[in-house]
Amino acid sequence: MAIKLQQNEQKDLVGAIQRYFNENMDEPIGDLKAGMLLDFCLRVIGPGIYNQAIADAQAHMEAKVSDLAVECYEETGDYWKKK
Repeated sequence: MAIKLQQNEQKDLVGAIQRYFNENMDEPIGDLKAGMLLDFCLRVIGPGIYNQAIADAQAHMEAKVSDLAVECYEETGDYWKKK
């Protein structure tokens, strides 16, 4: 599954890459090169991060679902016990 960014997110990330290069590298990077670097990162690094996020979300949901029996358990047949 390819990672698609909203146009404003992509613009912000390109700007962040350019700022990083301005502050940490010997020469600045233009819009085109920064966009290409972002695309490379999304294609190569992105899927691993995405898969880990899905695995984390799945584990969280499975933990919540397993708690349903404890959290939502209602004792049966206790009508006569209350009197």
